[in-house]
Amino acid sequence: MLEQIKKTIYKVAIYIRLSKEDVDRGYDESESIKNQRTLLTKYVENLGWNYKLIDIYIDQGFTGTNFNRPDFQRMIKDIEFGKINMVITKDLSRLGRDYIETGEYIEKWFPEKNVRYISVTDGIDTFANNNGNNDIAPFKSILNDMYSKDLSKKIRTALHTMQKEGKWVGGRTALGYMKDPNDKNKLIICEPEEKIVKTIFNMAISRKSNKLNKRLLK
Repeated sequence: MLEQIKKTIYKVAIYIRLSKEDVDRGYDESESIKNQRTLLTKYVENLGWNYKLIDIYIDQGFTGTNFNRPDFQRMIKDIEFGKINMVITKDLSRLGRDYIETGEYIEKWFPEKNVRYISVTDGIDTFANNNGNNDIAPFKSILNDMYSKDLSKKIRTALHTMQKEGKWVGGRTALGYMKDPNDKNKLIICEPEEKIVKTIFNMAISRKSNKLNKRLLK
């Protein structure tokens, strides 16, 4: 296998993912993506002449428990077309957090396509037979899955608690309201839209009154 690694010209894909949960926890999107790109690009450069970086695939704001991500699926298609035969991620969780589907890719799909997978910080290299880190990859996938589910549960609990306290936890606000610039969980009246909302309600009330008057006159 080591001889195969030395002789093969690898067409490398760098895959980067930053989930919405990461952003909610305070990660800066642009900075995190930049750091992952820098780390992995330098890693490929240090591998040597027989490793060619083909493309960088980036998914921002997508959970690791769902593999139906735009750039991940684009990478999968490129693998099927023979453009890619090596995938590199910063760590195993960037590839995915669902341990069953992550295992399917690492243990079955990638090998069937003769694709080498490397997780840099985990020290995983699926083409290195004597790499002990490969043996614990399934356990890391399970831990990543458990972490994701636990985090999701905590986020839902926190949101429910905030809702009970009357705090705003939604995204886009209704017409006539806006988020308080000093408190994103508080709604205040949007003065430019206030007149529009009042006009709509007055028109609705007027129409109901007209319909009621017509019924009384009959």
